[in-house]
Amino acid sequence: MFDENCVFCKIAAGQIPSKIVYQDDDVVAFEDINPQAPHHLLLIPRRHVASMADLTAEDGPMLVSLFTTATKLARDLGFDKGGYRFVTNVGPDAGQSVFHLHFHLLGGRKFAWPPG
Repeated sequence: MFDENCVFCKIAAGQIPSKIVYQDDDVVAFEDINPQAPHHLLLIPRRHVASMADLTAEDGPMLVSLFTTATKLARDLGFDKGGYRFVTNVGPDAGQSVFHLHFHLLGGRKFAWPPG
């Protein structure tokens, strides 16, 4: 499903330019415009899903694609050895500002816990 009001749907469709580093039939990965680490990518499903709260059991294959793509990108970009963070925010209180499911893949520096 495509949401004509969603900026990430438009990026996935090629309607808004972005620094895309990976794409296939299910997943698009692109550089975050406000990076919080030396490597900061956003991974999205092509199909519009507002957030993790809207996932169903049928979304399992899409999630496998997102997670395996994140692992591949971390390896390909060379920050898998030291560790990385793969996180999604759910709702405005958690910091979700674009309501299209997306995961942040961050690497290339040490991270603190709790994240804050």
